[in-house]
Amino acid sequence: MSASPKHLYLTTTGRRSARPRRIEIWFTRHDGRYYLIAEHGSKAQWVQNLLADPVVRVRVGARRFRGLARVVDQRAQRSLVAVIRGLSEAKYGWGDGLVVEITPPQPARGGR
Repeated sequence: MSASPKHLYLTTTGRRSARPRRIEIWFTRHDGRYYLIAEHGSKAQWVQNLLADPVVRVRVGARRFRGLARVVDQRAQRSLVAVIRGLSEAKYGWGDGLVVEITPPQPARGGR
């Protein structure tokens, strides 16, 4: 059994250049979504990029997908922010910063 990955690769579209911009970053999972914490908050270039274009590409281990990213509203979703910070603290020993959520595509439902 292999260990779960500690990092994911996030590719955003540069808001000025329109070129792909890839970073490697720590993550946690919760309720089928991926969460990242931006240590430098909205000043982080990757956060500014996803605010301009929320469609991102993600690679976690062997899994690759396009997803939608959003900054979690820290006032309106205090309990979610607390959960994600707690998960990050447990996994990495650190959890301060701006919480970003990535929603992977949902599986297609069968039937008509």
